[in-house]
Amino acid sequence: MKLINPLIIIRILGTILLIESIALLACIPASVIYREPLYPFLIAAGIAAFLSLASRIATRNTDTKKLCNRDGYLAVSISWFLFAAVGTLPYIISGTIPSFIDAFFESASGFTTTGSTIVKNVEILPFSILFWRSLTHWIGGVGIIVLVIIILPSLGIAGHQLFSLESSLKEKIHPRTKAVGFRILLIYLSLTIAEVFLLSTGEMNLFESICHTFGTVATGGFSTKNASIAAYSHYSQYIIMVFMFLSGVSYVVYYFIVKLKFSKVWKNEELRFYLGTVLLAGLIATGILISETTRPVEQSFREGFFQVVSIITTTGYVNTDYLLWPSAGLILIFILMFAGASTGSSTGSIKMARHLLIIKNIRSVFRKLNHPSLISPVKLNGKLVQEKNNISVISFVVFYLFIFIIGTIIVILTGLDPVTAASAVAASLGNVGPGLGNVGPMFNYSELHELSKFIFSMLMIIGRLEIMTVFALFARSFWRL
Repeated sequence: MKLINPLIIIRILGTILLIESIALLACIPASVIYREPLYPFLIAAGIAAFLSLASRIATRNTDTKKLCNRDGYLAVSISWFLFAAVGTLPYIISGTIPSFIDAFFESASGFTTTGSTIVKNVEILPFSILFWRSLTHWIGGVGIIVLVIIILPSLGIAGHQLFSLESSLKEKIHPRTKAVGFRILLIYLSLTIAEVFLLSTGEMNLFESICHTFGTVATGGFSTKNASIAAYSHYSQYIIMVFMFLSGVSYVVYYFIVKLKFSKVWKNEELRFYLGTVLLAGLIATGILISETTRPVEQSFREGFFQVVSIITTTGYVNTDYLLWPSAGLILIFILMFAGASTGSSTGSIKMARHLLIIKNIRSVFRKLNHPSLISPVKLNGKLVQEKNNISVISFVVFYLFIFIIGTIIVILTGLDPVTAASAVAASLGNVGPGLGNVGPMFNYSELHELSKFIFSMLMIIGRLEIMTVFALFARSFWRL
């Protein structure tokens, strides 16, 4: 095996910083329109651009075609931490979030599309900062993946080498050409434009429509209102609910739709399982609210389905304070934090395909108990799942739950009560956003101990990288020949 090549990694990080510097400059129009200071974004963009230029000069003679898998793992992991670190600059320079830990939490929450916040009153933030918060969601969603696919080939690096590392389940398209990357970007842009238009026809102005669309299509959750989506009309809530669901669908499915390969869409078991899970959980939530509260049917349906879709897709928007729901509803919300939507989408948590494979494995075990000589292969989408991939999925789920338990114990030791600690760890690791207890939908993470904030920030990034990518770096074998 090859040794780690630091020059290749530095060159990749330089490209990532160039993307972030462009994103920072994209906030300038908001500053100009609302007559707010430009310097937080100019200085931040200048720092990112300088570091990018310095890295490219230092690695100008580097042969990037020699990238190996270990370089890819390390580059992907570092890039998310680097993105979050540089993303703190507008908050710190503007003085809106002067503490680095708080700013890092907010930045990590944005780029990982988690949506948790330490800001007590988001409505007093400058419009340009609100735009930056929401833009970090949009970039941190499938946008950054597509940009990597499109830009890195110009460095002689195959985009799929980094793209495929973001999931241990290889049910995605493996991009080999820029054309595929551009198609995925077009799908992402189409969802964005469609939602902005539909929200703008309601009571939201263009700024609010753009910010909430960024939070929806990236399954993020940052809002411009303290009450989140509860501050808006039923029309806006339904539009956002529909687009949250659509954003939880794999971009592979949309790719097949664009290619008119409808048979592959219909045969996609994960898509059917995702739809079935949302319908079942939504009906359960609606039934709980109808039977155990005084809410009318429409309100129960809207609140129940909205929160189910929001939690399953790990978006984290809220249209009601679900802490006031009956206990059965709270238990449902907590369980759904471990769901996640489709692989190949910008959602977090465990994801539907893994749950589906776990169910298929359990069914196979019971079949063999009744018929010991029976050969019961596990299949997904009509294809046999290889043993190594099957083991990888099972290992991921076990490791995910193990990290959840350990993380919960550690956070409880910092002084949080068990309900708040468990839900906050689940929400951070799954990139969900709001939790239960003191981090519920109408609360925030501002009052937590700085150690807890740091732990949650790390969990967000680990969850976004789907765990294995980060922990592979701590294996002895990773650093050996």
